[in-house]
Amino acid sequence: MANTTRQTAAITGAGDGIGRALAVNLNERGIDLYLCDIDQERLDATVAMLDTARSSVSTALVDCGNRAEIETWAGTITSENDRLDFLFNNAGVAYGAAFRDASLDNFEWLMNINYWGVVWCTKALLPLLEASPSGHLVNISSIFGMVGIATQSAYNSAKFAVRGFTESLQAEYRATSLTVTCVHPGGIATNIALRARTDGEASEASAEERDESFKQIARTSATKAAQVIIKGTLAGRRRVFIGWDAWFMHTLTKFMPTSYHAITTRLGSRNDDNG
Repeated sequence: MANTTRQTAAITGAGDGIGRALAVNLNERGIDLYLCDIDQERLDATVAMLDTARSSVSTALVDCGNRAEIETWAGTITSENDRLDFLFNNAGVAYGAAFRDASLDNFEWLMNINYWGVVWCTKALLPLLEASPSGHLVNISSIFGMVGIATQSAYNSAKFAVRGFTESLQAEYRATSLTVTCVHPGGIATNIALRARTDGEASEASAEERDESFKQIARTSATKAAQVIIKGTLAGRRRVFIGWDAWFMHTLTKFMPTSYHAITTRLGSRNDDNG
């Protein structure tokens, strides 16, 4: 039977990091959850952290780089609900390589998850979001959706695309009950660097070394990030920045829109020296 009373939320990439923290936060608020992830073990670990007496929790194993799997998951949600109050397009992966060394297969792999997954999921669940009296579409971009960084051409491409896609939808739904929010996290202490793919010189460091180096500069916890996202979402904010580093980069691009690389390159070199 379709749910007509309780609030519902769908979260992609809910098996770890920000997605897991969002699930915990929303569960504490009594919001029924539809969670998906590509890894069943991580997804089960998230569910173990939730109080299923407080809200219902439905899980699905979904590769967000696969349109058919997303549409199947969305079909399940649609069959059980006549509306969806929150969609958090959170699933994401990382890939580091100078573009001359980049594998187009890896580039496409990242784009399918980080960009097309957002588009496919939004398209599939949009009718339910439109049916909510106060729907919220929340797309997770990145501060790398505002600044271009060496070895991040794939990640930058996807996150800039998510930003552009989201801001277009903000224009389309400006005078409706659907609020569209674009989130730009800075460094969040998750396992994204540990699981990243690399090519060329970027492959010289081990996954563990990349993870350690990343977490030295990723000072914001996933729990804090989820709190900021939920607060901004409920306030109807169109753009949410997470962390001082995100605010710094945003400010930098405002004052140095074509020359900020002089600063970001220097900061990157300093981080490499400290690592």
